[in-house]
Amino acid sequence: MKKFLAMILVMVLALSACSLDSPTKEKEAGKTDKANKDITVGVSLSTLNNPFFVSIKDAIEKESKANDFKVKVVDAQDDSAKQSNDIDDLIQQKVDYLIVNPTDSAAISAAVENANNENIPVITLDRSVDKGEVTQFIASNNVEGGQMAGDFIVKQVGKKAKVAELEGVPGASATRERGEGFHKVADKELDVVTKQTAKFNRAEGLNVAQNMIESHPEIKAIFAHNDEMALGAIEALGNKDILVVGFDGNDDAIKSIENKKLDATIAQQPALMGETAVKSILELKDGKKVDKEVKVPLKLVEQK
Repeated sequence: MKKFLAMILVMVLALSACSLDSPTKEKEAGKTDKANKDITVGVSLSTLNNPFFVSIKDAIEKESKANDFKVKVVDAQDDSAKQSNDIDDLIQQKVDYLIVNPTDSAAISAAVENANNENIPVITLDRSVDKGEVTQFIASNNVEGGQMAGDFIVKQVGKKAKVAELEGVPGASATRERGEGFHKVADKELDVVTKQTAKFNRAEGLNVAQNMIESHPEIKAIFAHNDEMALGAIEALGNKDILVVGFDGNDDAIKSIENKKLDATIAQQPALMGETAVKSILELKDGKKVDKEVKVPLKLVEQK
């Protein structure tokens, strides 16, 4: 009799576990019966003091409006602590989905895990996170882009030329990956005499590039991990004949290339990233699976 009762208890517990498991999985997948007009998308961007991320924001808002989603956008101002607090606030406001462009891939991990605990799907753009469950990561192939920049510089200034590197925000996956790709070429074909962070910022790019040029007047080229730093470096050049290559393809960089100032940029498609994120949310709400990783194509834009 005791064995029989024990078996019944095990079966009840198993059935209870199954009944609880199913809705949790549905929530984790992002499936919802809510009407589009009742869905709120939380968006946390690393900074809106950069045209690249403004393009992402505009595309998210445009695509969300077309699908009747509500959107709440917060600007981390390149402060990882602020971004973590912003995301926690969005979670408290019970957003249905989160789109995050991390300031720091490690520092933002805890906030992503908090979203996971509330079964809020997280989509990351341009930069990944080190920990936490991400439903989809949308970005360019930053390693490939860094290699493209390195190859272009070798072609323009020759092998073993002395060059400098303006690095992005320390800890950001884009910084690591663009640097990795660049050094796959540079460590064999070029002589990187100096590298330093300018935190993806134009003003810092100007100041750091000035110091680099003063300390190493022999440099023939500068690779900047984004266009904002590259545009700052252009201001630092004066009349010096130094090649400058950026990364992003933002409007200011394209205009600078057309005006024969910036030499080249590895152009991303930020609007396509934002649009893709919202389209993925449409898939998730209907219970459909989305690709874990989406790579958005890059192209080299140079002076003609």
